[in-house]
Amino acid sequence: MPSDTFLLYKLMILYILSRVSFPLTNAQLTAFILEKEYTNYFTIQRALSELIDDAYISTKTLRNSTLYRITEHGNQTLLFFDNMISSGIKDDIEAYLSQNKYELQEEVSTPAEFYQVKKGEFAAHLCVIERDTPIIDLTLKVPTEEEASLMCNNWKESSSDIYGYLMSALLEHK
Repeated sequence: MPSDTFLLYKLMILYILSRVSFPLTNAQLTAFILEKEYTNYFTIQRALSELIDDAYISTKTLRNSTLYRITEHGNQTLLFFDNMISSGIKDDIEAYLSQNKYELQEEVSTPAEFYQVKKGEFAAHLCVIERDTPIIDLTLKVPTEEEASLMCNNWKESSSDIYGYLMSALLEHK
C-alpha cells in the first residue's frame, strides 16, 4: 500500500477524533471508514496502532472497549497535514458525525466496568459523564461476578432512571 494512502487513513482517524469532544470506541471509528469502504478493518487497526505508538492518540480501556482520544501532538500534526484530506472526505466525515453524534456520545457517556475486590466480592463501577465530567460515579459491591456483570450490562439503559431517582430522593425536603 502506498505510504501516502496509509498516511491518509491515519489523518482521517485524527480528523474524526478532532471533530468530537468525547472519546470514540474502536467500533465507532471503524464503522465510518468501513461503511464508506475507504479501506479494510486490518488497515484501520494498523493505523490505530501506529497512531498510539507515536502518541497521536491516547487510549483508555473500559471492560471490553478501548476508547480513543486525539492528543495535543495529534492535533498539531493534523493541522500540519490537514490539506492532505480532500474536502469530499471531510464532508463525508462531517455528515456522518452530524447524523450520528448523539448516538456516538450516548454510547461512551455511560461507562461501566467491574472488577474483583477480594475472593467472593466484586465491584461494579458505573458512571454517567457529561462534557468530560462525571455527574454520577457509583461503585456497588456484590458477591458474584455474574451480578457485577449484569449491573454493568444494564447500566446504559437504566442510568437515566437511576439518576432521576437519586436526584429526586436526595433533593426531597422532609
